[in-house]
Amino acid sequence: MKKFTLLALLVLSSVAHAQSTPAKKELVARILVLQQSAIEQTAQAIVERPAMQMQQQAILALQTRVAPEKRDAAAKNILADLKKYVDDVGPGVRQQAAKLAPSTVGALLEEKFTEDELKELISIIESPVNRKFTQMGNEFQKALGEKLVAQTQATVGPKVKALEQSIAGHLGLPAAPAAKASESSTKAPKK
Repeated sequence: MKKFTLLALLVLSSVAHAQSTPAKKELVARILVLQQSAIEQTAQAIVERPAMQMQQQAILALQTRVAPEKRDAAAKNILADLKKYVDDVGPGVRQQAAKLAPSTVGALLEEKFTEDELKELISIIESPVNRKFTQMGNEFQKALGEKLVAQTQATVGPKVKALEQSIAGHLGLPAAPAAKASESSTKAPKK
């Protein structure tokens, strides 16, 4: 009998945990508003991913399939097309992400968090310290990136150059473009 009572209590507590109330729905809606920027960034990353892949493929193709005198013009046209794609597609995908967020992220928040947990989450998101920390993300990344490159450039730089020269050799390309690429690949990321 004790086992049955314990099981019944567990089932009831999990149902109570998963139940949604108007107050809980309001808290979830508030979190979604607070996280709108992150939702839009996710959508933008989805839009940019194929463009970045195509850009990488285009760089390789420019080096191997386009005459040197036509590379600059072709590169400018490709970059313009990629930018146009991102500019054209981005707003619609961000808008769709905002529409989907309540039924995806919102549903998960309602399911996995209690009302008290949602209140606590909101207080964390809205706290001035969290906002300051979030705003400093680029500064943190830049500081770490610069120091990391400075500390590892002597060991990583020659290995990147050797790898690029090896790949260029496999492709039958001259080694000079690989040297330029290795210089840029060891510089700190700019954000």
